[in-house]
Amino acid sequence: MTLPLRPLSTVGALADALRSRVLSGEIEPGTPLPEQEIAASYGVARPTVREALASLVHEGLLRRERNRSAYVPEVTISDLQDLMYVRRPLEDLMVRAVAGRRVPEADAALRRWDALPADAPWSETVAEHMALHQALIEAAGSPRLERLYAALAAETRLGMVRLRAVYRDRDVLIREHRELLDALADGPVEHARAAMTAHLSHTWGSDAPP
Repeated sequence: MTLPLRPLSTVGALADALRSRVLSGEIEPGTPLPEQEIAASYGVARPTVREALASLVHEGLLRRERNRSAYVPEVTISDLQDLMYVRRPLEDLMVRAVAGRRVPEADAALRRWDALPADAPWSETVAEHMALHQALIEAAGSPRLERLYAALAAETRLGMVRLRAVYRDRDVLIREHRELLDALADGPVEHARAAMTAHLSHTWGSDAPP
């Protein structure tokens, strides 16, 4: 039996709009998000704003402290280097499990990414990038690996905002991921591991203005 579709709530729509602005870099790290200003800008009630912000805080895309408006946390180069330090062994476990086969869901994410219009907001690149890597992790077949990887998702998404400064041509980033998927599919394991190591060695914009 097919269930009727539920319309997107106002809270969900506002959370989506703010998420897109955060992941496109429009709202910069440290920028406060006062409830009253957001309510006025979007024409919604403050309780709606409060719920939307709480949702993004739960996702790790915003931070909220006592007596302070929610804000986008600063993810430093040091943070990102530590993130990659933790991600590498997780990605290596995935590579050992999937080397030598294609992952259809990852290929599909890459096709969607490649089909984005040239003027698509960077948040859509972030979404498809995350979908591609999540599909690879899920293909490993380990629920515990999925949970560990999910714990890094927010910082990874915020880190992707920095990559706008490195990959001004989105096609270059797409091509790198296509080459990665091909290397994983072709195998052998050591070749696939080397490809993933190289893939995770980008600078995150360390040589670009913060």
